[in-house]
Amino acid sequence: MRRAVCPGSYDPIHNGHVEVIARAASHFDEVIVAVSTNYSKKYRFSVDERIAMASETLGYLRGITVVPMGEGLLAEFCREHGADVIVKGVRSSVDFEYEVPMATMNRHLTGVETVFLPAESSYTHLSSSLLKEVQRLGGDISGCVPHAVQKRFQAQRSALTEQQNDGA
Repeated sequence: MRRAVCPGSYDPIHNGHVEVIARAASHFDEVIVAVSTNYSKKYRFSVDERIAMASETLGYLRGITVVPMGEGLLAEFCREHGADVIVKGVRSSVDFEYEVPMATMNRHLTGVETVFLPAESSYTHLSSSLLKEVQRLGGDISGCVPHAVQKRFQAQRSALTEQQNDGA
């Protein structure tokens, strides 16, 4: 059985992520979507919310498991889960240059290989950070994110509006 890991913070998962994960699922028997947490980052969604959004979004794909990555090295996570491949989507040469040293270190640590999948051209402009900013400023990101993410953003906006009305 060939098992791969698609790591990321997925804050939030967007259509570019979904496209890469779906392509990975067509090449591997199982794909573990490892939702990571970097404690130096400020997240819009909790790890549980990110896992729920990814699970809801990816439920139509065969062989997908969404789990928290927890603390520690990605290479060790792969070893613990019996994955011999990491799949990373890359949007540009900048992404590639950023990812290559990490891929080399992961291979050095445990022998896990990294496969780079170029992003579909219609998604190369997407990043979770940009989408959060556009949404925060009132822009329409509905064509860029799955329905599960749209619902969570709407719920957050409703809660914020309610808080503001209560405080007024």
